[in-house]
Amino acid sequence: MENKNTYNVPTMAELSQKGEDPEVLLWIGCAGSYDERYKKVTKAFVKILNIANVSFGVLGPEETCTGDPARRAGNEFLFQMQALANIQVLNGYNIKKIVTACPHCYNTIKNEYPDLGGSYEVVHHSEFLNQLIEDGRLAINENELLKDQKITYHDSCYLGRSNHIYNAPRQLIESLQADLVEMKRNKENSLCCGAGGAQMFKEPEKGDKFINIERTEEALQTDAKIIASACPFCMTMLSDGIKNKEREDEVKVLDLAELIAKSKNL
Repeated sequence: MENKNTYNVPTMAELSQKGEDPEVLLWIGCAGSYDERYKKVTKAFVKILNIANVSFGVLGPEETCTGDPARRAGNEFLFQMQALANIQVLNGYNIKKIVTACPHCYNTIKNEYPDLGGSYEVVHHSEFLNQLIEDGRLAINENELLKDQKITYHDSCYLGRSNHIYNAPRQLIESLQADLVEMKRNKENSLCCGAGGAQMFKEPEKGDKFINIERTEEALQTDAKIIASACPFCMTMLSDGIKNKEREDEVKVLDLAELIAKSKNL
């Protein structure tokens, strides 16, 4: 039996030495690499790629921040410096297709790197997972823990309004036979978690209520026991909101990849 704690994660440098070209490059991102909570999402997604026999590679130490926070915070010079360094590495490996679990990385590489000489097919992991299911490469097992379980989904700004990806995450949840319940503000009208635009890295302005608390309250109003997210920023803000409400023992914030992994008992 396969050891659930083992991972096959080859680097592009290793694959290049063997003369191999993977199906996709997995862009991990800063959160997926360094944030203790989001590392679990990276591991869940890698397990899924392994069991679906997806040929992929990572940049490893050659991957640096996309520069998204720098540009949002107004440091254009730093953004271009980081972006050009990444593009040089990506083009050096002749990368064509990139999959990532971070909407901020997704948006930056897909929509902003082309202006600097980096044009790639970029796919969010929600779309990629759906494609694996549709192609028959990833079978979803019926799981009593998720069947008919109330799950609400939070739309990430960079995935939703910025790139119009609304259906893929919801299709994944429905494929698990879960009961998808929508918050009062969803899809095009979804409320930001409060972390976008580099707000994640600064103290909030004065106001009557934190945005993440407002959004968490909307999620709790659905009576869902699982809040599904597809973004590391959103996961952090919603998790903090749940802790603020002292509901972390009964309500969990999980990434879409973690839901799939849970359904397959990975």
